[in-house]
Amino acid sequence: MQAKVFEHFSGNFDTEILITEDDKEAVLASHAAGFAGVECFVLPDFRARYGDDLRSFSTELFELSKQLNKYHKFDGKKLLISPFHTLLHKLPTKKHLENFIINFGDNLDLKNLAQTFMRFGYECVDIVESEGEFSIRADIVDIFGVGFEQPVRILFFDTEVESIRYYDTSTQLSKKDELENVCIMPKIASLTATEYEKVNKNIQNFNSDAIIRDINSLGFWAIDDFDDYLSIYKAKLLKKIDFDAYEIQSDKFKGFGILSEASIYSDLQVSLNPDFVMLNSRKKIEILARNESLFRSLNITGDNIIFTQSPFILNITSNNHIIVSLNKLEKKKRISRTSLVIDELKPNDYVVHEEYGIGQFVGLETISVLGATREFVVINYQNNDRLLLPVENLNMIDRYIASNGSTAVLDRLGKASFAKLKEKVREKLFIIASKIIAIAAKRELIKGIILSKDEYEYLRFLNSAGFSYTIDQQTAIDEIFTDLKSGMVMDRLLSGDVGFGKTEVAMNAIFACVKSGYQALFFVPTTLLSAQHYKSLKDRFSSFNIDVYRLDRFTSTKEKASLKKALDDGKAVVCVGTHALLNLKASNIGLIVVDEEHKFGVKQKEQLKEISSTSHVLSMSATPIPRSLNMALSKIKSYSSLKTPPSSRLDVRTSVKEFDDKLIKEAILREIRRAGQIFYIHNHIADMPQTENFLKKLLPSLRILTLHSKIPAKTTEEEMIRFENGEYDVLLCTSIVESGIHLPNTNTIIVENANKFGMADLHQLRGRVGRGDKQAYCYFLIDDKSNISEDALKRLNALQSNSSLGSGAVLAYHDLEIRGGGNIVGEAQSGHIEAIGYSLYLKMLEDEINKILNQNEPRDSKVELKLSVNAYLNAHLIREDRLRLELYRRLSKCDDINKVYEISSEIEDRFGKLDIYTKQFLDLIVIKILCSKCGYKAISNAGMNIVLTDKNDDKIRLKSRSMDDDDILAEILVYLRSKVKDKN
Repeated sequence: MQAKVFEHFSGNFDTEILITEDDKEAVLASHAAGFAGVECFVLPDFRARYGDDLRSFSTELFELSKQLNKYHKFDGKKLLISPFHTLLHKLPTKKHLENFIINFGDNLDLKNLAQTFMRFGYECVDIVESEGEFSIRADIVDIFGVGFEQPVRILFFDTEVESIRYYDTSTQLSKKDELENVCIMPKIASLTATEYEKVNKNIQNFNSDAIIRDINSLGFWAIDDFDDYLSIYKAKLLKKIDFDAYEIQSDKFKGFGILSEASIYSDLQVSLNPDFVMLNSRKKIEILARNESLFRSLNITGDNIIFTQSPFILNITSNNHIIVSLNKLEKKKRISRTSLVIDELKPNDYVVHEEYGIGQFVGLETISVLGATREFVVINYQNNDRLLLPVENLNMIDRYIASNGSTAVLDRLGKASFAKLKEKVREKLFIIASKIIAIAAKRELIKGIILSKDEYEYLRFLNSAGFSYTIDQQTAIDEIFTDLKSGMVMDRLLSGDVGFGKTEVAMNAIFACVKSGYQALFFVPTTLLSAQHYKSLKDRFSSFNIDVYRLDRFTSTKEKASLKKALDDGKAVVCVGTHALLNLKASNIGLIVVDEEHKFGVKQKEQLKEISSTSHVLSMSATPIPRSLNMALSKIKSYSSLKTPPSSRLDVRTSVKEFDDKLIKEAILREIRRAGQIFYIHNHIADMPQTENFLKKLLPSLRILTLHSKIPAKTTEEEMIRFENGEYDVLLCTSIVESGIHLPNTNTIIVENANKFGMADLHQLRGRVGRGDKQAYCYFLIDDKSNISEDALKRLNALQSNSSLGSGAVLAYHDLEIRGGGNIVGEAQSGHIEAIGYSLYLKMLEDEINKILNQNEPRDSKVELKLSVNAYLNAHLIREDRLRLELYRRLSKCDDINKVYEISSEIEDRFGKLDIYTKQFLDLIVIKILCSKCGYKAISNAGMNIVLTDKNDDKIRLKSRSMDDDDILAEILVYLRSKVKDKN
């Protein structure tokens, strides 16, 4: 295909648009035409149907705007390359794509600026995280322009532009370098005020099922004067396309010529090596590489070799000329997620207070105490009792997270039952922590088998993978090999989402083990996982003379006998199996791999520990564990994690819709037409039969499997195997969709009553599809949008355009980590976890581990601040409660003064100049940290008289210069700083 494109555009230039079947073809064609000297602009594969809610297609809209913008600006030999789906629609023309430039020193009215951004199709938000968003706070404007690598922060002095700088989405902090100007291109079109009004009127009269009707969801369809590019420009088809297969009207493409076949060149598929060069010594070989180092690394020389520095990927050959490229297609850049966990606490969430137990979070409240204004977190307990928690002690509460589906029971204030319960749990945790440490200490005394690899054979093994490893995979493999040849016994946990390549990493270790002459055992909790891993191992090891066995319920007696003999004889093999494998004795074990260990029964776990006590162990888990627990355990266990998805993975196309029979039918049929399967999430076990009947009425021939927690585990497993084999079309289940199983053929998920789920749960549910390289679809259905708060609608809507970013994703990951931490300790403790929630449980476990390892009590850093000073984060400065709450949470967790000053500078950067009350609150946090370091448990004042009380109830008295807040705080700070200095 590249050959004919290169030939056509090297000669005459009679084509302005080249029509391709999809975006992969478009990219390859652009490289061929680009090398022929044509400037190419590739449009995205925009597959929306007229009237669709376009929030789900925001990535394509950004790319469309960016490419058309560049195309119309470019003056020279140029070509538009587009997949045919995109050209079915009318598109913006040059007049719609006028840019808006903001220069340093410009005078601009902020109200008019906001209007301009909205007319450009940008969305106004609290915190800017992704393309097409802007935010205005006092005299600070943040905007993430279309085509920007990073968002821009513009500071105003009254109406004058005082500073323009990029900032980092993950930290929300500005970069140092100042910009002269910034050029904002429209997201949809640059509209005048009159046009914008007309478009909004069109949107209101538009027939669509979009949940929120605005310019972002429907604007593209509502602009009247977009143009049909096929009627303006000369177009040609790259090849004959079977339009009927796509169920679209092909009349639009009738009469267009097809690019003629190449007569001189032909396409070439080759990997460059000395043999290839020798075979083609009579031809001129032109090697393309984006830099000389790439070319030099080949170490290929010859009179017929020409190096051309070029960014293109082109592989073609003729009778006397070969063009071959060393460049690779760039992986899709993933924008880094924000590291700020916003929305961690929302009204009505259950929380756990370290001393008072489980309550319900109400919100923030400003209250006057002792004549001073302070902000408090309000928590409801049994009998409507309210606890007012000072915001500086926000670190004492955490969201209540328990095992799946359990509901929280509110505790009673003033009752000692929670303290007793905590003590009981602490005793149990001490035993668990001691056991974990004792096992680790025993393992440290054992000499580990040294496993190494033959470099040449290992290189062959790597090349046979058929893909490049992600950076995370490569790091994990390097860490594992360092452990295997260290002479110590390896104990490593590898975590990563399903489809991120954990098994491939494990296979590297298995390869080294078997090739070093030892046996490798691979334990999995279910027969389905056993079948999946067996297939992967067999495929991967078939050409390396490695015998792969499997042992589970479906293994025949003959296969069992053959495996037993191989293990008894000490033959170097690999065997994957369920707990049945625990009953066989292996005489020559080098490595044990355990997948999803927490899913094994208590007895099986004990057996696993027994047989693995002297071997290298690699555990794998789809759930990560919290960093703090990781650090507490780091002396005993090593960790590797895979956080980067494979480059071929596509984002999940997400839609939020009102419940509609037609929509459900269409979604299911589309998946079945491409021979795929569907998850249908219905979270009430009692009326699942009605839902099954409803689906059967919609599509009578549908094969439905219903699963939920009341169905026995063995039945569930057998049915899941049948589902994976394609015997069912739809899996109707509660939200507990099996997370550890790789189901690459299930690429549509429909979630009923999505508004009743938390953001984190919705992110996790959506992550169950789209694990292969097919486009996946996710539908969040709501019953009636008029009954849902605007806030909940906004949150759901954000999921449509942010397929993998945003605070919801961070929160989902945070939840996962906490559950992962619980898994390490084991299900036997689930009763205790239920009673106090995962977060507090893990906090206490960390304390116990640190206590045993460091032989010292964890420092009790609770400080009671009873100062009558006005100190709070001012709502005039930080308007949104959710952002204030997030900052309070981070400040309350600070244990180092420098961190407080970092957050202080961040607040100034993000929200503007600090006012007196905000400064005083930051001083209060500094006082809390210094008191903790100096051993004071309380500090109070009555007018100018200040009292500090230490752990032994001894008191220190200070007197401030006046009764002013700043004088009181200054007196305390001077005293505490000198005390810390003396201690050091």
